[in-house]
Amino acid sequence: MPISKEQKTAVIHDNATFEGDTGSTSVQISLLTQRINALSGHLTANKKDKHGQRGLQVMVGKRNRLTKYLKRENFEGYRALIEKLGLRR
Repeated sequence: MPISKEQKTAVIHDNATFEGDTGSTSVQISLLTQRINALSGHLTANKKDKHGQRGLQVMVGKRNRLTKYLKRENFEGYRALIEKLGLRR
């Protein structure tokens, strides 16, 4: 379930707006999306993992709040990120 350091570095590198960018909104959304995808794969195999389901709901809620913020502050960046990650909006 946890993502490896190499995967995390690749996601940060792909979505960074400048060198050393690890905390911008687009990077945070991308990392959450990767964690959500990994956890949903786990939950399909382990249907009774209620604590994992709650963690998934928390991550999805945080990603929704971050995407709303990005949409409000930088609409073009929001559209590009949604298209890149394949999220519904």
